[in-house]
Formats: sequence, structure tokens, C-alpha cells
Amino acid sequence: MSGKAKANVMPVSWLLSALLISVMVFGPSCGRQDRNEGSRSVMKDVVAEKSNPPGPAPASSSSTPSSTSKVLVTFNLNLDFSKHKVTFIELGADRCIPCRAMQPIMRELAEEYEGIMQVVFYDVWKDPAPARKYGIQLIPTQVFIDQNGKEIFRHVGFFPKEEILAMLKEKGIL
Repeated sequence: MSGKAKANVMPVSWLLSALLISVMVFGPSCGRQDRNEGSRSVMKDVVAEKSNPPGPAPASSSSTPSSTSKVLVTFNLNLDFSKHKVTFIELGADRCIPCRAMQPIMRELAEEYEGIMQVVFYDVWKDPAPARKYGIQLIPTQVFIDQNGKEIFRHVGFFPKEEILAMLKEKGIL
């Protein structure tokens, strides 16, 4: 093979390698944006309130959050950990499929352990500051903080409710 032919093959192999690595790191679903308008506001049923919202509350009732949910979706990085035995922080994105799968789990834990557990969601695609603060590389990442503000556990990926409860019992929180 001539030197010119080798030069043309090498960039293609680099491109394929980069594509393979990006799929391995980011997963096939988290890098994709939904094109269906109906699925764009998936967090609307999870959000209970927003601390420091960037603008006025939405006027349309179809885009307002459910008033029964206890999950806090916030842009505020200064959380008060002292009021709960544990704070469960989910760092993800509202368009990430594994992050969406965590929504019902977060909602159930927030309701079942109200007063014991604070559940917080940060959409790191909309605001990357929490990703930097907590040093995450992949989403979803769950970080558990005790009353003193100390990280006690971290998990990356989908985290089943039973495993979360087992970990919290093992740590003596529940």
C-alpha cells in the first residue's frame, strides 16, 4: 500500500475509534435529543418547586409542575443539609433515558421518607455548574450527603429503589 493510501485510511480509523469511545462513554441514549415535542418536558411531573428560578412562573397549566411531588429541581447549589438525615442528589438530564427511569424512584423516596430524606435533581445539560461542583463524568449520578454536608455514597447509572434503601439501611440512615 502506498504512503498516500495509508494516510487516507488512518483518519477514518480515528473517526471510527472516536465514535466508538463516545458511544461507550455517553451511551447511545443520553447523547440523543428527543424530537417529539410531547416528550420534551418530562420533568414537569417531578418538579415540586424551583429555588431561584430564572424567570417568572409559567402561565400555562400544562407546563407547571405537579403540586404533590417532593422532588426539588433547583439551580441553587447552596443546599441546607442539616434539616434531613440524608440528601439524595440526582445529577442527570430531563432528556436522558436512564435519568427518566429514575424519576418515579426519586418521587417515591421523597414522599415515603419526607422529613428524613431530601431529594434534589440537577439537570446538568441545562446548568453544568452542579456537574463541576460534584465532579461527575457520567449521568445519571446519584450523590448522598449526610446532615453535616459530607458525601457518604455515590453511584453512577440507574439505581434501583431496593438497592438505594439497602445502602441507606447499611449506612444506618433508615
